[in-house]
Amino acid sequence: MQQTNKDQRTWWLLAGVVAGVALSYLWPVETAQAVATDREERFAITTTESSPLQPEAVFVLDFLTGRLAGAALNPQSGAFTNFFFRVIGSDFGIDPTNKPKYVMIPGRAELTSGRGATSSTSVLYVGELTSGKVIAYRFPYRVSLKPMPPMPIEPLDQFTFREAIAE
Repeated sequence: MQQTNKDQRTWWLLAGVVAGVALSYLWPVETAQAVATDREERFAITTTESSPLQPEAVFVLDFLTGRLAGAALNPQSGAFTNFFFRVIGSDFGIDPTNKPKYVMIPGRAELTSGRGATSSTSVLYVGELTSGKVIAYRFPYRVSLKPMPPMPIEPLDQFTFREAIAE
């Protein structure tokens, strides 16, 4: 009798393992995606998705000049072929000599294309403390084996999270 119970438990264990493997094989797969953001006293750097199945783009925001610059790698050549830029101080309506206080994070956004270029699948959100604004920026992306001329980063929209302060 005890041998029969042990055999039944073994068969149930094997059936559970087979059912688990079959279920995990049939379950929809969602790839894990991560972006990285870091900052220092004078600049911030972040990565964000450029286009499906393409390498991420990297962006650097220089707090001293207010210049937002980025680049994206080509997966076949392993070289940077897309370049992006914008001086964002005027977007926030601030004087660069007042030492603006920026933060920057990426976000996912499936937007329609504009101005003849394919829009990326991500946006950059830049906030500035003294103006009290957050601005969403999008960047165009094209697959190219050769380096392309720098393309402007475009502001999409903005909102105010608090009143501007004078420092």
